[in-house]
Amino acid sequence: MRNIVLLVRYTIQSGMRGKFVEAVMASGILDQIRKEKGCMSYNYYDDIEDPDKLLLVEEWESEENQQKHLQMPHMEMLKQIKEKYVLDTVVTKR
Repeated sequence: MRNIVLLVRYTIQSGMRGKFVEAVMASGILDQIRKEKGCMSYNYYDDIEDPDKLLLVEEWESEENQQKHLQMPHMEMLKQIKEKYVLDTVVTKR
C-alpha cells in the first residue's frame, strides 16, 4: 500500500478565514482526526498571498483509512462549520 496525500484548497468568505480556523480548532475536530487510524498528518496552512484561501494537507497510510475517515461522526460537524464559512473546495489527490 502507498500513502495517500490530499491537497484541499478552500476559498473562504471574505475576511472569515480566521473565524473558520477558530471554529475548527474550538470544536476539537482536529484532535479527533489526528487520532484516527492511518492519519499521518492533517494540517491547515494560510495562503500568504490571498487572505481568503486556506490549504489543508492530509496524509493517510492508505486509501481505505482515508475513506473511513470521511465516515466518522466528527466529519458531519466539520461539514456544518464548512457550510458556514467555505465558498469553494478543490481537492487534489497525490
